[in-house]
Parts: sequence; structure tokens; C-alpha cells
Amino acid sequence: MTSAAPAPADSVAHLTPERWAHASRLLVRKALAEFSHERLLTPDPLGDDRYAVRSDDGATEYRFAARRHALDHWQVFAESITRHRDGAEIPLDALEFFIELRGALGLSAEILPVYLEEISSTLSGTAYKLTKTPVTAAALSRSGFQAIETGMTEGHPCFVANNGRLGFGIDEYRAYAPEAATPVRMIWLAARRDHATFTAGAGLDYESFVREELGEATVDRFAARLAGLGLDLADYYFIPVHPWQWWNKLSVTFSAEVAQQRLVCLGEGDDTYLAQQSIRTFFNTSDPSKHYVKTALSVINMGFMRGLSAAYMEATPAINDWLAHLIASDDTFGATGLTIIRERAAIGYHHRQYEAATAKGSPYLKMLAALWRESPVPSLAPGERLATMASLLHTDHDGRSFASALIAESGLEPANWLRHYLHAYLTPLLHSFYKYDLVFMPHGENVILAVEDGVVTRAIFKDIAEEICVMDPDAVLPPAVERVRAEVPEDMKLLSLFTDVFDCFFRFLGATLVTDGVLDEETFWRAVAECVADYQQAHPELADKFKQYDMFAPEFALSCLNRLQLRNNKQMVDLQDPAGALQLVGTLANPIARYAPA
Repeated sequence: MTSAAPAPADSVAHLTPERWAHASRLLVRKALAEFSHERLLTPDPLGDDRYAVRSDDGATEYRFAARRHALDHWQVFAESITRHRDGAEIPLDALEFFIELRGALGLSAEILPVYLEEISSTLSGTAYKLTKTPVTAAALSRSGFQAIETGMTEGHPCFVANNGRLGFGIDEYRAYAPEAATPVRMIWLAARRDHATFTAGAGLDYESFVREELGEATVDRFAARLAGLGLDLADYYFIPVHPWQWWNKLSVTFSAEVAQQRLVCLGEGDDTYLAQQSIRTFFNTSDPSKHYVKTALSVINMGFMRGLSAAYMEATPAINDWLAHLIASDDTFGATGLTIIRERAAIGYHHRQYEAATAKGSPYLKMLAALWRESPVPSLAPGERLATMASLLHTDHDGRSFASALIAESGLEPANWLRHYLHAYLTPLLHSFYKYDLVFMPHGENVILAVEDGVVTRAIFKDIAEEICVMDPDAVLPPAVERVRAEVPEDMKLLSLFTDVFDCFFRFLGATLVTDGVLDEETFWRAVAECVADYQQAHPELADKFKQYDMFAPEFALSCLNRLQLRNNKQMVDLQDPAGALQLVGTLANPIARYAPA
């Protein structure tokens, strides 16, 4: 709900035949590329880099031009795609594409309509982005941190339905989608302390932390609101809430808590925020040095309900403090410049009846929680600027890439630019894996890059407590950190690097730079191989582990993300057993194997 919702017709002004056709073409391009990569589709070669895919019944044919790159990456050219039936060319229609290929894609009768809804929402979001004034990659690359964050046009590079956001109405999309870049104020609730849990990192306490985040005037205003109801401030914690969550969930689903004043709505805070690419995390634009706020949001997006578990939040600050200490005390991490932005405080509300009525993992247990994450802005050195790593894959309306723009700005040879980036990003991941059996979820949205004169100087990892994993069953962990330990089969451990880094990021970055004419594929993968070899040479004490988990192995298992979403688009993975849910289909040739050190 917003205070200035557009007129009904104005709210859908972005949905025109021309924009819809453009959005459909872009989405069918991605579907052909990623479903071919995941071997759901097997395109028939027609010669001269042209291919065909036929519908389940063979009556409809899609023809397109594509180049094949390392890791079986399909660079499909959108304008080349045509659709044919009964000897005639017919218009592309993204929704029809999924219906015609539902068998090949394994879309069940239960999943198909919901998936079509996600596709429709993704298309609508693309159409909205097409209304924005085009910005060149070169201009965007020199823009501010949040201009880059809200300027992304694609979303997750692997997932086809990557902007579903089921639950948002069109006015809510315009109010809360990151690409809309609309300032947002959090709604704040007071929660009875005997029904809520607040935890904080070392050196923090609730009273001073909240006063610093909200400001004295806001705290006093909220305290007066409670006093006016005859309630004592000392009996309550303050919790920030996504406005959508208040209007659509908490005000109804938690109405008993509100009626009995276990929850009290205090109104909006004074600071304004911008939604980040992850939708439920907000950057403070009133004071960029203040913390991000991550909120529970009961919206389905990319395979999960985006709630936050009150129970899960309790250990979050301790896990972040543990990892921050580990990184700060390690010379190799220090040499790369790696830092994390810690999740410093967390709060969760316990609804006793829902907790009694539902099992662990239920969406009803993830409706009211929040955490505060450090801002990277205070850490900037003179001359540094920030950009989400997802931006490296961004291409503008002319097809030019953000990464190419940085390389041009740097004045470095592309291979040399890559070496700086890989030292900042890949080397810490290698060290985490081999030295500590520790893995991250280091996709583009979870990494922030510090850039100086176009050169990546260091990486900042985020989204720590929900994403890291220690795979060593014998690792000594503090009791509060024990949650991050996971049992992973030996033959799947290295997939954390091969899948998350090679297949889900480098595959796209390498193809983007090759298509841009910046470098050739051999140069790209040789630079990756040299980064791995340099790390191994610098750490001879880990030689046995390098042999046990061989980064230069000839091939590795193909782990398919879209197959997970096509199978269950409400919960792709059981977070208690992520490895057990993987969809592995054959293998991929390892593009750095040929560059293995002698």
C-alpha cells in the first residue's frame, strides 16, 4: 500500500505491445540458452551456428543463432529467434513457449500455472525497465553505488523466472522493486520482550544500538506512543518491518498479537531506504553510513518464500563475529583485501500459536524478523567506489558490458585487469575452501566490489549467516556458530567452487567479454587457471588437499538451478540439506584443466 498510488490505467502504462514483444524475445532467448545448458533442451544444429528446438508435439519450431562457449554456454542472439508452425512464421510468445515445451521442461500440472505467473511477473518487470532512460554501460560504471544497484536490468544470470515476486501488486512493484528506485520508509513495531529475541555482536547493546540507528527524536516519539497506550518502553523491543509485510501479512495474520498489544504499530521511521537486488534488504539513503536493514517478506521469489526465521536470527551476530575474526587474523585474506559486512544485530518475534501449530521451516515462522548489516560506505578509501559484482554481467541497450567499461577505464590489458579482479574475488574463495573447509554463496548479488580507476581493488562479501557453510566434520566451532556446519559428500564439496563460481558467474563473465570483443576465451580461462596455480604455489602446506580436491580436474558435475525451480518453485531446496536437493545432470568439461601446472 502506498500513499500516492497511480491511477489504475497509469499503473500499467509500461505494458505496451512493443515492450511486451521485446521482453518476450529477451526471455525466450534466456530460456533457450539456459535450458539448453541444463540439457532440458537439445537444439538440433542447422549449420552456420544456427539451431532448432521443437515443441513437445513437434508442431512448433524455434530457430535461432548461437555461439557455444566454455562450460557448454549458449550465447543465443535474441534478434535471430523465429517461431514456426505449419510452414509459416508466427510471433514469439513467452508464455506459449513454456506450454509448448512443458513436457521437455518437466513442468507438472501443479507447477505450470504458478511458473507462468512468475514468468508473467518477470516479463512485466522487464517491460518496466524498458521505460527507463537508457544509460550506457560506461556511464553506469562511473555512477554511484545505489545508481548501479537500481540500474541492473537482468537479475540472476541462471534463473529464467528470476523476478517473480509473487505477492506484489503493480502499485507495490512500483513502490518496492529495486529497479523502481522508490524511496521507502520502514514501518516500526514494538514487540513484547517476552515474545521476541534480540541478539547483537560483540560490543553492542540494544539500547544504544537502536538509538544510534533511529535517532533520539524517533525513539522519543515511539516511546510517547507506547506511553499514550499505558505501556512501558522497557517491556518492548523495536522491530523494523517491510511496509508490504505490515499491510498484507502482519496486520491480519498477526492480528491477535496486535489486539493484545504484544505487538504495537509505531508508524514509519524517519530515514529513507532503497531496496537492493535481493528485494527484502534496504540501504539507508538518509545516512549511508548506517546499517542496511533486512526484513521478512512473505513474497515468493526465485524458488523461496523470502521470510526470515526468528529462531534462525538468534545466532546471526555471533556467526558474523566469528567469521570477521577469522578473516582479520589470516594473512592471505589480508593480502587480498577481503572483508565482510557483518550482520551486527538481529531480532525475531515468536508467535506462540504458530510455533505450536507448525513444523520447523514453515513460512508461518518466518513472518516477523529483521537484521541489521553493516554498510560498506565507511570502509571506502580515498578514490574507491562501490559496485555490486552482479554489475559485471550487465549489458546496456547497445549490448556493451559494464565489465568492458571498467576495463576501458582502467587502461590495463584485459588479462591484467582480470588478474586484479581474480586476486580480490577468487583467491579468498580458494583459501576459504582449502584452509578452512569454508564455503560462501558468492554470486553477484552477494559480493560488493571496491573499484578504483576502473580496477577492482578488493571484494566485500555479505549475506553471511544464511549462506556460509563449514564442511569439515571435525572443525572446532564455538557453540553459537555450530549451525553453519553441514555434512556434504566428499565428491560434491568442490562443486561449491565449480558450480557457484565457474558455472554460475565466470561462464557468463567470460562469454560477455568475448562477445564484447575485449578478449578471447583462452585469455579469460588462462587467467583463472593462473590465479588458482598462483594460490597453490603460495601454499605448499596444502598440497595434499589440492590433490584431494583438484581444481584442474578434467570435468565436474553439472548442477542445474532451473531444474530445481521447475520442480518446486515454492521451495527449491531444503535449507537443512542443500546438497541433497541438487539436480546433477552429466558433467561439464573444466575450462582450466588444460592449463594445469606441470
